[in-house]
Amino acid sequence: MIFRAKYGVIPACDVKNLAELDLLVKSTCSLDFIVGYKIGSLLALSYGIEKVVTVIRNYTKLPIIYDHQKFGTDIPAICSGEILRFLKKAGIDAIIIFPLSGIETLRSSVEGCFKNDIVPIIGGEMTHPGYLTNQGGYIDVTQPRKIYLDACKLGVKGFIIPGTKIKKMEEYKEEIEKTISQPYFLFPGIGKGQGGDIVAAFKAIHPYAGYAIVGRGIYAQDNKKEAAEKLWEKVVGYF
Repeated sequence: MIFRAKYGVIPACDVKNLAELDLLVKSTCSLDFIVGYKIGSLLALSYGIEKVVTVIRNYTKLPIIYDHQKFGTDIPAICSGEILRFLKKAGIDAIIIFPLSGIETLRSSVEGCFKNDIVPIIGGEMTHPGYLTNQGGYIDVTQPRKIYLDACKLGVKGFIIPGTKIKKMEEYKEEIEKTISQPYFLFPGIGKGQGGDIVAAFKAIHPYAGYAIVGRGIYAQDNKKEAAEKLWEKVVGYF
């Protein structure tokens, strides 16, 4: 477990530039329920991961999670090799992996993360409609469950589950808890962008550790600190 609290919020830093990132981190890092920051491919491609990490490290030592959007969709050698060594050197603490390329990519990338002291956080189902075959998508409805359970067998403890799909969150939690003890869950899709209910999401993963990934509901607001506090007020009485 890399997070300092059992429950919390992880801002998704899907901002346009380093100045916006600076303001976001400066405004929120002192809040005790903020447990880390998720950076994505837009900032990484625009400025380089090292510069992005430096901006965050100017204010906080909280964990930095890299979301390649989506890592795990190439051959095993690519997903387990030099890229992970580079990410560790750049200061990344954890990486989100959706191993849609198959079991060997999952196995190799998880093993590569452990070797490079990076925490693997495994996703199987995404938040948006049209992802699974029962909604016209390309991923068979049975496969997210298989991804999560295969990851459990490899020693993974952290999982991305869809914060917009409460019933699915409960189902995945129940499957995972049969296999390993003390998993923890990160759930995107919360708040203004995709409309996920933060209270319902935390209830869905009870009694395990959980972390809401929040994007526009924080970074797109004029007062980012106040927006984060108001969001957290909705759930603080629940715990």
